[in-house]
Amino acid sequence: MTAEHQALTKTLDSQVTAHNPGLRSAHAVGPDTAAQLLITAGGNPERMRTEASFAALCGAAPVPASSGRTNRHRLSRGGDRAANAALYRIALVRMSSDPRTRDYVARQTTAGRTKKEIIRLLKRAVAREMFRCLTTTVTVPGIADLRPLRQSKNITLTAAARQLGVWPARISTLERGIRRDDELAHAYRDWLHTA
Repeated sequence: MTAEHQALTKTLDSQVTAHNPGLRSAHAVGPDTAAQLLITAGGNPERMRTEASFAALCGAAPVPASSGRTNRHRLSRGGDRAANAALYRIALVRMSSDPRTRDYVARQTTAGRTKKEIIRLLKRAVAREMFRCLTTTVTVPGIADLRPLRQSKNITLTAAARQLGVWPARISTLERGIRRDDELAHAYRDWLHTA
């Protein structure tokens, strides 16, 4: 079962990457979430006019839930639930691994927002970014030269990671194209050329 799952995931990843490389290379967008967003967008092309319409399609548009003097919004219960779940997974991964998202969550928490409200805001921001990836051609910087360049200079992953101040696994995932990190890729490439 594990081997079959890995083979199917690899096939799905290659299909999604071939169809929309910018979407797949966005932070925290795995093959399954990218495939779901492509399915949602492809099945509803007439509803993809603006970022707001895409957010409403995914159920990530804010719904006013004000009462009296309280001015607030709630999560939308409409839209494509599978696309909403994909946005939710992206938001959760970013909350745990993306420094910019962590800073944003800390700022919103100090402002007095609940975790539910913060996730709603993050899903709306993710929907905005995914709309741009789905509707425009995003150029993805090449990384195919990194591993051969490192190996031609006989540099180990550990040595490269130590020089850049990251874990070796991070360099490995960058070289294999599993995780996109443009800043690290540029710094890594510059260091390899000078080493």
